[in-house]
Amino acid sequence: MTTRQGPRAGGPGKFGQGKFGYGKPGQGRPSHGKVGQGRSGAGRSGGEAGGDGDGPAVLYGWHPVSEALRNPNRELRRLLATENAALRLAEEVGELRISPEIVKPGAITGLLGPDAVHQGLYLEAEPLAGPAFDTLPDDAVLLALDQITDPHNVGAIVRTAAAFGVTAIVTTARHSPTVTGVLAKSASGGLEHVPFVVVRNLAEALIELGERGFTRVGLDSEAPETLDAVGPRAPLVVVLGAEGKGLRQRTRECCDVMARIPFRGAIQSLNVSNAAAITLYALMPRA
Repeated sequence: MTTRQGPRAGGPGKFGQGKFGYGKPGQGRPSHGKVGQGRSGAGRSGGEAGGDGDGPAVLYGWHPVSEALRNPNRELRRLLATENAALRLAEEVGELRISPEIVKPGAITGLLGPDAVHQGLYLEAEPLAGPAFDTLPDDAVLLALDQITDPHNVGAIVRTAAAFGVTAIVTTARHSPTVTGVLAKSASGGLEHVPFVVVRNLAEALIELGERGFTRVGLDSEAPETLDAVGPRAPLVVVLGAEGKGLRQRTRECCDVMARIPFRGAIQSLNVSNAAAITLYALMPRA
C-alpha cells in the first residue's frame, strides 16, 4: 500500500451525512479550558469542547453521575437524587464524596425538561482539566473531530473511545458541542475516562502530530484505501468529519491516508460513532 506522507496527503472525497459508512455512497478528561498559543499557531490546551467554561458541567443519569462520583479528580458542586437512586448509589458506589439532596423525580425533570432520562440523578460538577497538546504521549492513539456538532454523536464517540482505551480526543474550541447534558448522557460515563484536548486550529494540530510521527488516517466513503489495507498503526490519529459536510478540504490535506470501511450489504453507511468503533478495532495496535 502506498500512502502519501506530509500535510498535503489525502485526496478529495465526501464524508458527510449519509456517508459515515466510508464505503460507496449510500446515504477524561474534559474541561472548559482557554486555548493557548503553540509553536505552529494551532493553539492548544486541555479543555471541554464548546461553551465558555463559566458554568458547571451538568451530568444526569446513572452512568454519567456514578462514574463522576467515582472519579476523585472531578470536583463536585451539587447532587440531587431521588430516594431510590440515593439507595442505589450507596449500595453500588459506596461512601459518597458529596451528600445528596433527596428530591422527587419531578424536581429533576423540572431542571432538565421532560425528555431527559435522568434515572433520578442530577449532578453539577466542575469540568475536568485535560492534558496540554504538547504533552500527549508519543505512542498515543487519538481521535480528531472536525466540526462534529451533534452532542448525541460526540457523546457516543466518547463512549466508543473509552471502550477502546483511546488516549484523548482532539477537537476545536469552536464548532463543537458543550461537554455537558445530552453529550454527557450519551457518553455513558466515558467523560471520566477520555480527556479532551481543545485546539484552535485542527489542521495545524494535525501537522504537528505528523511531525511527531503520528499516522493521520481520515475517513472518507470514497477513499481508495480500505481500513484492512491501512492496518494497525501507532502512534495514530483517526480523523472524523462533521455531519452534513464531512471533512474539510484542509483537514483532508493534513492526513497521510484516506480510508473507508468496505461494506458488502445493501446499506452502505453508518453513524459516525459506529464508524469510529469499526475503525478503532481495525487500526488499534494489537496488545
